[in-house]
Amino acid sequence: MLKNLFSFRLILGAILALSISVVGSAEEQKGVVYYWISHGPPANPTWNYFLQGAQMWAQDTGADVRTSFHSGDVPSQQEAVRAAVTAHAKGIVTSMPDPGSLTKVIAEAQVAGIPVILMNTDDKTSGRLAYVGCDLVSIGHRWAQYLVEQNLVKKGDFVWMPVEVPGATYQTSETQGIETVFKPLGVTYEITECKLDPAEIISRMSDYLTANRSKIKVIIGLGDLVMGAVRQAFDQVGVKPGEIPVVGWGNSIDAAQEVLDGYVKMATWQDPQLTSYLALSLAAMAARGVPPGFDINVGTLYEKDKAATYLKIMQVSTKGHK
Repeated sequence: MLKNLFSFRLILGAILALSISVVGSAEEQKGVVYYWISHGPPANPTWNYFLQGAQMWAQDTGADVRTSFHSGDVPSQQEAVRAAVTAHAKGIVTSMPDPGSLTKVIAEAQVAGIPVILMNTDDKTSGRLAYVGCDLVSIGHRWAQYLVEQNLVKKGDFVWMPVEVPGATYQTSETQGIETVFKPLGVTYEITECKLDPAEIISRMSDYLTANRSKIKVIIGLGDLVMGAVRQAFDQVGVKPGEIPVVGWGNSIDAAQEVLDGYVKMATWQDPQLTSYLALSLAAMAARGVPPGFDINVGTLYEKDKAATYLKIMQVSTKGHK
């Protein structure tokens, strides 16, 4: 059953209504800077939806939001956070590349009195003030549980889990959730590295399918780039839509279209634009002396009957930000 997000929508409506008044007037925002720092690559279409949310927030509030992508380069991202501290940022919104990798720089921001909100990937021990995004352990659990409930996996089956960056926060968290379902059932899996370049991803996925097609019962795509490459990899090696069930992320036009066309059985929508918008709103509230006492959990599963809804959101966003 797809998750009911009614309570989340109520919180969302309240925050959006208060955002501009909390940040203050355009006149008050002169010289005030917020930093939005991503561990993702700029070539990833999903991260561009996150970026759009930050841009929308800047437009709506009149605040100066300085954005940057770091493509998994942890030292570079750490320096970006330090630059935000040096610039006396009003607030910092960032994502976690690896567990523990930002703990020191977040502490430096805390000493300077700058609130840090994590988005997209969390690290509860990092010192962050709040988190806006999916509970990745829960998402992994839901993917695996869905496969069990749909009778797509059973004891002794083998599951392939391609990912862009093995060992990154998102992969380790998702796998932790998947293991809670698969381990007791005796379902085995393999995680393979596919890198960040789209052409290399397709090549690596095609090669793996060619070598292991006969034993793969199900595929779980642990990242958006690998999910967006499912159709091309299947077509290259002659796997028909639906022949191997696929579940995973659905934050790209390619992935949503794959759901509609039967290449992907179920995908997860992460509300990327709203995630950035809400994270910056929380940072602004904290900067005004109203620190959040909660995290915001986003994300919903969708199948073919709902895929057109999310596809339309992404198509409209893409057209509006060329």
